[in-house]
Amino acid sequence: MSQPPSASAFAPTPDPLTPDRDITHAHFQAGDTIVVLKGVAGGELWGDAMRVVAPSWHTPTDEDGWRLRDATGGAQSYVTAHPRYLVHLSRRCPDCLIYLRAMEDSLLARFADRDELIDCGWYTTTALGQLVHIADIRGGR
Repeated sequence: MSQPPSASAFAPTPDPLTPDRDITHAHFQAGDTIVVLKGVAGGELWGDAMRVVAPSWHTPTDEDGWRLRDATGGAQSYVTAHPRYLVHLSRRCPDCLIYLRAMEDSLLARFADRDELIDCGWYTTTALGQLVHIADIRGGR
């Protein structure tokens, strides 16, 4: 009998914190600089830094979201994101600092022995240009 296939190298790392994070739409304001945490690199968290542009509707979650501008430009300059994905960079926000510390506690020890960039595979960008956490993906959306 053959062995079952091992877990894919591209299988997402479990994210126990972000899906349950309770951040309201009012927490972020247009003009805020934020980061969307995506993984670990060289013993530190890494992610995509963006600027909050305007409120919008986040279809995958049926909740209010934010339009974000990727500061580096590229093929996808604007995305829509649910507020719970975002962490303030432009100010020291207690809620964001608590979340950031919890993410560090969850991830840094897990990947302490690896120096390469590790993308935890939590996000995808839909055909509608929406940044979606894997926990938000629902059938056909």
